[in-house]
This record gives sequence, C-alpha cells and structure tokens, in this order.
Amino acid sequence: MDLIDDDAGNTPEFSVSELSGAVKRMIEGEFGHVRIRGEVGRVSRPRSGHIYLDLKDDRAVISGVMWKGKAAQLRTQPEEGMEVVATGRLTTYPGQSKYQIVIDDIRPAGLGALMAMLEKRKEQLRAEGLFAPERKQELPWLPEVIGVVTSPSGAVIRDILHRLRERFPRKVLIWPVAVQGAACAPEVARAIEGFNRLTPGGALPRPDLLIVARGGGSVEDLWGFNEEAVARAAAASQIPLISAVGHETDTTLIDFVSDKRAPTPTAAAEIAVPVRMELLSWTGEAQSRMTRAMGQRIETRGQRLRDLARSLPRAETLLDGPRQRLDLQSERLPQALIRGVQTRRVALSEGAGALRPSLLTRAIAHRRESLGRRADRLSLHPIRRELTRGREALDALTRRLAEAGTRRVDTPRQRLEGAGRLLETLSYKGTLDRGYAVVRSGEGQVLTRKVQAEAASGLEIEFADGHFRLGGSAGTPTRAKKTPSKPPEQGSLF
Repeated sequence: MDLIDDDAGNTPEFSVSELSGAVKRMIEGEFGHVRIRGEVGRVSRPRSGHIYLDLKDDRAVISGVMWKGKAAQLRTQPEEGMEVVATGRLTTYPGQSKYQIVIDDIRPAGLGALMAMLEKRKEQLRAEGLFAPERKQELPWLPEVIGVVTSPSGAVIRDILHRLRERFPRKVLIWPVAVQGAACAPEVARAIEGFNRLTPGGALPRPDLLIVARGGGSVEDLWGFNEEAVARAAAASQIPLISAVGHETDTTLIDFVSDKRAPTPTAAAEIAVPVRMELLSWTGEAQSRMTRAMGQRIETRGQRLRDLARSLPRAETLLDGPRQRLDLQSERLPQALIRGVQTRRVALSEGAGALRPSLLTRAIAHRRESLGRRADRLSLHPIRRELTRGREALDALTRRLAEAGTRRVDTPRQRLEGAGRLLETLSYKGTLDRGYAVVRSGEGQVLTRKVQAEAASGLEIEFADGHFRLGGSAGTPTRAKKTPSKPPEQGSLF
C-alpha cells in the first residue's frame, strides 16, 4: 500500500528548469548592476577568448566570466593575486546550480595593486633570465636602417627624426602603434615581431636597430609597456633594441629586457648614431696620419732594400758552379749508358738459359694431372645420393599424410556408429519388440487414457511388425500399411 503525504496541501510543484529560471530572474532583477572588490583567484583563458576567474576575500568566493568582446577592451589584464574592482551583473548558471558575475569591466584597486602586479611580473621575468646582461646585444655603431615603434602623430617621432638629421641622417622605418590604452601592448608586440620578420635585403629592408619610444605620462598611461607580451617580444628580438619610454625618472618593464635604455626619445636618437661632423673630422685626421705613416714606412723599407742589395752577390757568379757541374755530368753520361745496357744484356741471357722445353713439358704435365683430379671430383654420384635421400624422405612424408587422413576419417565414423547404436537402444522400437503397442486416434494423436479411446472416431495400433487400424464406429478392424511413425508419448505403450 502506497503512503500519501497529506501535508502537501495546495503547495505548487515546480520542475527543475522552472525553479532554476525563477531563481535566475530573481537574482538578475535584484543585482542587475553591482561592483565587487576582491582578490583575483583562479584565472582561465580558453581558446574562445573568454576569461573565467574567481573573486575572493577571506570568507567567500564568487565565480566570474568576462566575454570575449569585453576582454579585448581591457587596459589591464587580470592576474592571480591582483586586488581588483569588478563591475557587472549577477546571474545563475543552471547547468551547474551556481551563481556567477558577468563582468563588464575590471580594474586594479588603486596604484598599489598595479605596482604589486608589476613587481610580481618583474620577479617572474628576472627568474627566467630575461634581464641577464649576457643576453643583451651590442648596438651597431652606424646602422643603415633604423626602425621606430611609436605614435606617428606625437612629438616623439619629430624629435627623433630631427636629432637623426642633425647627427647623421639615416633611413628610418616607422611602425605606427597606439602608445597607451588597451591596444598599446598588442600593437607594440606585433610591431617588434613584424620588424624581426622582415627579410634582410628585401624590398622593405630589415632595420639594423629598433627604437621603442613614447613621451612621459602617468603609470596608467605607460602601463602598456609593462605588459608581459611587450617584454617578451623585446627580449626575443633578434634586432638590437633601445627602449625610450617616458622621462628619465619613468621606468617600465621593457627597459629591463631591452638591449639599451635611453632616458628620453631624443637621447635614444643620440645613442643610435654618432655625430657626422665629428666622424668626418676624425676621418680626415686619421687619413693624414695614415698618409704620413705610409710615406715614412715606404722610405724606410726602400733604404733597407738598398742596403740588402749591396750585400748580395752578382747573378753571374751564382751560375758558375751549376754550369761547371752540368759539363761534368754531360761527359760521364755516354759511358754510364753503355754500362747499363751491358748489365741488362747479361741478366737477360741468364734468364733465357733457364727457359728449356723440358721444363715447359713438366709444367704442362703437372697442370694436366691437377685438372684430372678436379674432374674426378665432379661426378654424378653425390647428386644421385642426394636424390635418393630426398625421394625416401618424400615417401615417408606421403605415408604419414595418408595415415593422418585415415585417422581423421575413421574417428568421426566410429563416433557416428556409436551414436547410431545409442539411438537404436533408446528408441521406442525396442519396446515394441518386447510385446508392447502404441495406440493412436484416427488423426494420429497418441492415446493414453480409456476416455480418449472412447471419444476417438477411430483407432490405430502400432506393433513391432506394423500398424493395425480399427476404422469407424462399427469397430471393424482394418490392416494398415506398415509406415514409420513418431515415437509414442510416455504412458502410451501397453
């Protein structure tokens, strides 16, 4: 018996989706716009571009999500441990039965939070060795092409170009970027990487030196140059890089990873190239000193050569000795040729004396005998023996195959005969041979009771030697033809 709860009364029933929707509407209606201050906990950035994070204090945690469009507009990306102020609306996520805040904007909670995040980021990059002095590259002494990453409309680029024209005019490539705001960091990082991807000697020449420049400003204005993406792009640059961000007292993260820091953009131009007039003056003085030194060196070497020439013998005296030795060898050459021919003729005569016909005959006989012995070894007897052994092995394998085939056939035959004998033993035919009979109705149904026999229209009795039919109601016996029938049911034999 089912138990019925009588206390439910008229309480309405909700489905899970209805109750979750009601809770969602209530929370979104009450907390449509909120500002939360807390510490950033876990931060997740999947490939979709959304940001999932936790906001926490010492007693509670709230999950937060920032969609891709809002995340791309952030000036400062949230990091774990940062104290922030988030603005958004509360909602629920029925799929996991939890509430969360959909964040529209998130900012550090004051200058202290920014500086703490900067120190943390600086320590991380220092631990990776990006500030190490041995990683910094030497600046080219006189670059042919200078790449400048800055805003094309500010006073910074004009100061750099003016100072380069004054000191030493060079080719300048400008990569325009935003120098503050949310777009600053990604554009500066892309500019540094883009300059490095240029092909040396291509249609657009690759710079020999890079300058990343910006005028002064507040910490928030210069924050784009404190982003990790900018610092890593500057550290990975294969082109030597000068950072000139802010005034002399301003320090950003890119200053630590760059190859050279300039206090101002104008100072960066001064570091990049020397003064042309000073170079011309120095070159003129060096040329004069080199001309005087070469003249003095030539004069000294000439005098030394003349002194050494006076101590050398004349060419005629140098050839007297070799000429005399040549005459002596010419006189001795004919006699030496005659003696050489006579010596070789004697050696030939001695060798020819040893070449007698009998010696050749013995050599031929020895070779013939050796050939005969080898021919005896090349007979058919070993081959025939191998054929005989192979034929015997084949016959043995044939016999084994025939015996295996016979066994494979005899075993199933014996099993079949045994099953036939078992079938004959268990068949009801053997019972009929002992004097029993099977009674069936005219329709062929086996009868086991008297009542069934009285109700049947006709009877058929099966004996061991055939069937006997009692046809109709008159009970006249008829002899049925002996036909095989189904075995009787239990209790039908008598």
